[in-house]
Amino acid sequence: MPASTSTITTSLPSKEPQTARLRTEKQTEQPPPLEVKEHDFFWTYTEEPHRTRRMAIIKAHPEVTKLCGPEPLTKYLVLLVISIQILCAYLLRDTPFLSWKFWATAYIVGATANQNLFLAIHEISHNLAFRTPWMNRALAIVANLPIGVPYSASFRPYHLTHHKSLGVDGLDTDLPTAFEAVFLDSLLGKAFFCTFQILFYAIRPIFIYAVPFTSIHFINIFIQLLFDTILVKLGSSHSLYYLILSSFLAGSLHPCAGHFIAEHYIFERQPTAAKDPLTNTPVPETFSYYGALNLLTYNVGLHNEHHDFPAVPWSRLPLLHEIAREFYADLPRHESWIGVIWQFVWDKEVGMTCRVKRKEGGRKVGAGAKGNGNGGGWTQEEIQA
Repeated sequence: MPASTSTITTSLPSKEPQTARLRTEKQTEQPPPLEVKEHDFFWTYTEEPHRTRRMAIIKAHPEVTKLCGPEPLTKYLVLLVISIQILCAYLLRDTPFLSWKFWATAYIVGATANQNLFLAIHEISHNLAFRTPWMNRALAIVANLPIGVPYSASFRPYHLTHHKSLGVDGLDTDLPTAFEAVFLDSLLGKAFFCTFQILFYAIRPIFIYAVPFTSIHFINIFIQLLFDTILVKLGSSHSLYYLILSSFLAGSLHPCAGHFIAEHYIFERQPTAAKDPLTNTPVPETFSYYGALNLLTYNVGLHNEHHDFPAVPWSRLPLLHEIAREFYADLPRHESWIGVIWQFVWDKEVGMTCRVKRKEGGRKVGAGAKGNGNGGGWTQEEIQA
């Protein structure tokens, strides 16, 4: 691929030809090779790498477990961003929807703010705002308000299952479906996906499996509809349009939206035997980004760190990185989320199928308000396992 479009830096060995597909080996024996088909994903026979690296990091730096636990600052940042969005929605109540002022505000301020709230809900889904689970559920519902449509209650079980079942076909709803792989794996298809990816992430899960509908879902829907009604009454329908447009643009061609693609899509063809030299696990499968946009997105760019230690809050992920620097320094990373979107669309070697998949493993995580306060279902034993 042209060097000018590459957004990943890596010290791993040179790439294999385009026809090579990532195939990892079992720890004890080589599995039979699979036939490589067009629109096929990268199938692996190993468990996801984060548990192995977490064990190695804890062995080398046992003090990292002290980084786990809630971040009190989160709730204040959520309330600040909510206030900004409600103020903008009210001020735009009489502004025409098709005006440049409406769209510019929605893109620059609204999309950035709502992406921030998406990732606040992501953080809260791990029980990292409060120690009490029900208070995290409540804050997630409040953070949901400027997004315009209720989704926080459903997001949590799907996202925690993504962690517990990374890459598992039929469980990890972050993976593109076979339909997407066939019909969107082209320049125009990828451009369409990037433009409307927020809709794919919202609709895709219901075609994979349904989560139990609980009282939290009803509360989420009721409070959201009540808020939307009050907003329209005190402002106008344009106030609600502003919030919904902000949410759409936040998951469209926006710089911060690059994280959706950057986190787990494979942009570099790795040798079959590529291994993390410290943990002997296959790489890559998750990619980090250490740029300035992390300031607006709860450090979600530190994604290897987050998957390694989902019970460590956003504010302490940089410290985790510093403590365990030798485990992260040589892993492939992205240098630009804007570059990620650009390369994803234009690079013929990168597409919807550039994701690692597994046939087995993982488990679903429940949707209720019950659970411990240790990172959304991670017990201390699991953290240190």
